[in-house]
Amino acid sequence: MNLVLTILLDGITYASWLFIVALGLTLVFGVLKILNIAHGSFYAVGAYAGASLVAWLLSMKVAPALTIGALVLAAAGVAAVLAPLTERGLLRMFYQRDEVLLVLVTYALFLILEDVTKLVWGVNPYYAADTYQAFGMLQVGPLTYVGYDLMLVAVAIGCGLASWWVLNRTRQGKIVTAVIHNAEMAAGMGVNVSRVYTGAFVAGVFLATLGGALTAPMISVQPGLSVGVIVVSFAVVIIGGLGSIEGAAIGALVVGLARAASVHLWPAAELFSIYVVMALILLVRPEGLFQRVQARKI
Repeated sequence: MNLVLTILLDGITYASWLFIVALGLTLVFGVLKILNIAHGSFYAVGAYAGASLVAWLLSMKVAPALTIGALVLAAAGVAAVLAPLTERGLLRMFYQRDEVLLVLVTYALFLILEDVTKLVWGVNPYYAADTYQAFGMLQVGPLTYVGYDLMLVAVAIGCGLASWWVLNRTRQGKIVTAVIHNAEMAAGMGVNVSRVYTGAFVAGVFLATLGGALTAPMISVQPGLSVGVIVVSFAVVIIGGLGSIEGAAIGALVVGLARAASVHLWPAAELFSIYVVMALILLVRPEGLFQRVQARKI
């Protein structure tokens, strides 16, 4: 019984930060129809920025528990700078071109940002463990868990609910939905489609950098971080269905539980198990679990 509870809690905590990152990836695809390979690099830059800011604040004798706000600010700052530059200065030039070309452009950006992070932060790992330890330990039944992990679950739920509410219950969300279904018709009705694209891309990048900043206290931030994240994030959105918030949530849970089960039962198959589950789901639902119905083209 303890093993089942351990797998369940480990899977949920792993799925929490992965959902935040995958939510940004699926949001960008849903609105801009771009498979953004550079999403993993934005995650890595957010992690580096968050770890660097925390280290500076700790050197200024700031209480570790207060540095959680610094992680969010670091993520917002990175997104505010990189997202508009990327969307307006690069991606916008390729919107009317072949979709494969956009994938190649984001892959090239991924490679560039990988080298930029090495130039800026070097190759030595960065740590923000003091923030991770500041939230103490919590008892969950017979098990003891780090409070930061459970706090991250709450943040992931908040991000998911906020995204759903904005898209489904606000005027701006209705405008975004209109652009998703028919950008040309929305433009003809007076909607500034370019502004919607920029806003959606900024939101997607912010979720990537937020995921990176919030996981910085849990890991060693070092080169190569972005590769594993983007691969697993793609698995999540493919399982859930590209462009679906509900799908990203279910996909993250499926991946998290599959990974946790393999770690405790068959550690050698940790990464392999994720792709086995993905392959089995795609055999039954090639479009993903929550793929939205596509309008028939005439």
